[in-house]
Amino acid sequence: MAASLLDKINHDLVEALKAHDEVRISTLRFLISGIKNARIAKGQDLMDDEVIAEIAKDAKRHKESIDAYEKAGRVELADKEKAELVILQSYLPAQLPEEEISKIVNEIIAKTGASGPSDIGKVMGEVMARVKGQADGTAVSKIVQDKLSGAD
Repeated sequence: MAASLLDKINHDLVEALKAHDEVRISTLRFLISGIKNARIAKGQDLMDDEVIAEIAKDAKRHKESIDAYEKAGRVELADKEKAELVILQSYLPAQLPEEEISKIVNEIIAKTGASGPSDIGKVMGEVMARVKGQADGTAVSKIVQDKLSGAD
């Protein structure tokens, strides 16, 4: 049986401990803690796609922190968050390019018959289900809004 994503993260933590890589150690410990909390909330072990969803949530939090720190002029804190984000992104599936997301959005709009801003939620739900972990929700939202508001 192939090792799960959580097994890989735990293995990488052990390697980081041996290498005394403090940033990687703290990032992976925080990630493992979040995954364990999600497992407890669910009441059973998480599948790899659920672990990926937890990593994506954590990555989103880091992106938001980077924005906030940069706006506040806290470059050192933003740099720390960026370093941690790179580590998290190494566990996520490759991100789809914007053109590919746009193509998927067009397919979903055609399939659902969406025609305006009131259909954004319906389109977003289907697109996010299809690109699971391969696209940032903020980027998808912007593309969907542009297309449904007639800006594209």
